[in-house]
Amino acid sequence: MKRPLVIFYALIIYAISLLFWWGYRQITLQPSHAGMIFSEGLTFVLVFMVGAISLHKSVKREKKLQEQKKNFLLSVTHELKSPLASIKLLLQTIQKRSLNKEQILDFIDKSLLDIERLDDMVENMLLASKIDNQSYTYPKASFNLSVLVDSIVNRLQVTKCDCNQQIINAEIEPKIEITGDKFALTSVVTNLIENAVKYSKPCEVVGVKLFLKDNKIYLEVADHGIGIADEEKTRIFDKFYRVGSEDTRNTKGTGLGLYIVKEVLNKHQASIRVKDNRPAGSIFEVVFGLS
Repeated sequence: MKRPLVIFYALIIYAISLLFWWGYRQITLQPSHAGMIFSEGLTFVLVFMVGAISLHKSVKREKKLQEQKKNFLLSVTHELKSPLASIKLLLQTIQKRSLNKEQILDFIDKSLLDIERLDDMVENMLLASKIDNQSYTYPKASFNLSVLVDSIVNRLQVTKCDCNQQIINAEIEPKIEITGDKFALTSVVTNLIENAVKYSKPCEVVGVKLFLKDNKIYLEVADHGIGIADEEKTRIFDKFYRVGSEDTRNTKGTGLGLYIVKEVLNKHQASIRVKDNRPAGSIFEVVFGLS
């Protein structure tokens, strides 16, 4: 990418130099037309510079997109390898060692959790691809959103902390009905809760609230993690975008989760905004209007 940019800038400098030389020669030969030559030359320079700046911005955007795609591929490779390696190790342990029934069931449960993690990631990539090429139709039907959120919270609940502490604190108002695409909205809720857990410290409490207010459905997911800077709040829903520096980031992820969240909610005439949590962290607030 550097070599084409160097050639590009060299051509710009060469073209402007020729323009100034041409202007100088014309003014020398026709002093009476100096004003006209100067105005025409200035107009050409302005048009040329606007085009050059626009092209430069396009090249920078393309370069950034290529870097994000590269990081996406690296992230996907890591996200695939980690659970696969875990599943392989667990199955090899069952195969090679004499374990009691309780140990075998524990290893199977751990394997199933890793498989669910892989399944979520594959579903995310497939859904993002369908959204991109506009082939996803968002089939809508009425269903119980309270049951859906509760089932996702139970599946993602982390119980590896001291005293078997559950770190997802859910306050779910019962019997909230909604009309929408159940599969796509499952992805929305899953991505929001997984993000909250991912960007929180170990055993830090994540809050999930679902309730009705003023004839609207509210879903709030709050964490006490690293937080999101104001300048990044408008960009976190961009495809492949991830909070923080690509060089120093430690959290896992593909940069597709919040992109899917935003796109799906747009198709449901729902809104999402990010608020600062106190004393630290973020709150994602989703609002559905009731028809």
